Amino acid sequence: MQGNARGCALAYKMVAERDNEKYSFARESRLLIVAKAKVWASEGWRVVITDQDGKAYAPPEFDQLLAA
Repeated sequence: MQGNARGCALAYKMVAERDNEKYSFARESRLLIVAKAKVWASEGWRVVITDQDGKAYAPPEFDQLLAA
């Protein structure tokens, strides 16, 4: 897992893919990563969020991640 500028491991990673493009983001806050993922998914990107335990969440499961 990558660290941020302060050297702390980031808990959530989002990967968005469309056509030949791929972007990834890491955040400590699940609220922020889910909000970003929902926006990207609504714009036609294939989005997956992975938590600190390695569990992957697809768009239909994003609300489960918020409830955790």
